[in-house]
Amino acid sequence: MNLYKFAKSVVALILFPLYRIHVIGKENVPSKGPVIICSNHISNLDPPVVGMTSPRDIHFMAKGELFEKPFLGKLLIGIQAFPVRRGLADRNALRRGLEILKDGETLGLFPEGTRSKTGELGKPLAGAGFFALRSKAAIIPCAIIGSYKPFKKTKVVYGKPISMDSYREAKLTAQETADAIMHEIKLLKEKHQF
Repeated sequence: MNLYKFAKSVVALILFPLYRIHVIGKENVPSKGPVIICSNHISNLDPPVVGMTSPRDIHFMAKGELFEKPFLGKLLIGIQAFPVRRGLADRNALRRGLEILKDGETLGLFPEGTRSKTGELGKPLAGAGFFALRSKAAIIPCAIIGSYKPFKKTKVVYGKPISMDSYREAKLTAQETADAIMHEIKLLKEKHQF
């Protein structure tokens, strides 16, 4: 068993009962081909929670500083994360993300780029739109609903794939595309709110 699968099993064993995680729409994630899962971001727990509830193994971007810590850096690489320098147009991270999608794998993004302090959706960065427009990936909106209070229910909802064809035809910018993806996450959140 590789480190990713081992970590996924351990995390699931702890977090599923602790936060009473309920998953909806897992069947919307295609079993093959490139996929981008775009989720809202409310906690440091979001990457492991999306990672363990997704039927596909996910490559997440993580802030570059985390890779400078020896043990944590090796662990992140072992679980398929790769570094991004926040606040900059990090060409290496953009290239790496496109390579992952070209290889038919799954990229996990939090379009807001940082955690929401209030739980409300924030303004997305253009990155999610860049990857959506520049790849042939299926775009899956994902809404995390709840507050990660022990033994209170948390929902992870995967929406239906968003087609990028009309976005490309309309010549939407990366930012406009990211805004549209964020809107789909908002609709999911509203539909499945407690």
